[in-house]
Amino acid sequence: MTDVLEVYPENRISLREVGLRDGLQMVKTFPDSAAKKRWIELEFQAGVRHFEVGSFLPAAKYPMFADVLSVIDTINRLDGAHGAALALNKRGTIDALASGVGEIGCVVSATEEHNLANTRRTRAETLSEVENLCRMRDQSDHKPLVNVGIAMSFGCSIAGSVDPKETLRIAEKCYEVGADLVSLADTVGYAGPKQIAALTADLNRISNGRPFGVHLHDTRGMGIANASAALDNGVWLLDGAMGGLGGCPFAPNATGNVVFEDLVFLCESSGFATGIDIEALREVRKIIVEEMPTEPLYGAVAKAGLPKSWPA
Repeated sequence: MTDVLEVYPENRISLREVGLRDGLQMVKTFPDSAAKKRWIELEFQAGVRHFEVGSFLPAAKYPMFADVLSVIDTINRLDGAHGAALALNKRGTIDALASGVGEIGCVVSATEEHNLANTRRTRAETLSEVENLCRMRDQSDHKPLVNVGIAMSFGCSIAGSVDPKETLRIAEKCYEVGADLVSLADTVGYAGPKQIAALTADLNRISNGRPFGVHLHDTRGMGIANASAALDNGVWLLDGAMGGLGGCPFAPNATGNVVFEDLVFLCESSGFATGIDIEALREVRKIIVEEMPTEPLYGAVAKAGLPKSWPA
C-alpha cells in the first residue's frame, strides 16, 4: 500500500495543480490529449509533483475527461509525479482502481442540502460509499491513497452558515473509515482568513499526524489571503489551478480556483520551499491560451512578473 507520508511528507507543504480536473469541469472547450501531456510534462519540469488529472465520469456527458486513462499514464511515466483522479460512484471506483492512479478523490458535503443537490445522496450514504471505496482499495492489488474533499466546509450557497463542529465531525468520520487525507473545501468562496485559520487549526489538532489539505476558490478575492492563513495553521496540502481556472455550478459568476502561480509565490515568499520554478510555469499558460482561447485567466504574478530581488 502507498505510504501517505512518502507522498505527503510531514513538515513540508505540497502544492497540487488541479487545472486538468477542477479547472476543466465546466469549460466548453478543452485541451486534447497531446496538449494535456505537454501541460503535465512542462509542469513536472518546473518542479510540480502533485496533479489532479481528471474524473471517472461518463465520457458522453463529460468529454473533457474521456482521456483520463492516457493522462494517468503520462503521470505514471514521470518518476516522482503523483496523480489524483475523482471517482463519484462505484463504477468510477472500479475504473479508478484499474487505472493505476496514485490517489482516488471523492467528495462529501458539510451540509445535507448541498450533498443532496450535488450527488442525490444523503451525507450518511456518501460516507458509506467512502467506506466502501476504502474497503475496495484494501482488497485491490493496486492500493492508491484515498482523499476526501469536504465541500462547503466554510459556508454553503444553499444552506448558508456551516457549524465548524459539523465539518470536523465529518472529517473524523472520513479518517475513521480509512481515508488517508481529508481536504477542507471553500467551494463557493465564502471564507475569510480568520475562518480558514480557525478550522484549519482545529483539523490539525484532531488529525493526529495524518495529512490534510485546503482547497480554495477565489470567488471573492480571498484565495491567497486564505491560503496564507492555512499555511500558518499547519496545512499539508494546498490546491490551485493554473491561471485560476475552474468554476462551480453552485457559485454562478464566480472566478475559479486560487491561482497556482500566485500560490507558489506566496509559499516561497513565506519561507515554505516548494521546489517549483514560477517562471517556467509561463510555458503552461501558453498551452491554456492556445487550447482554450476564450477562457479567462487570472494571476498577479503572471501580470506583474517576479520582483527583481527574486529569489530572496
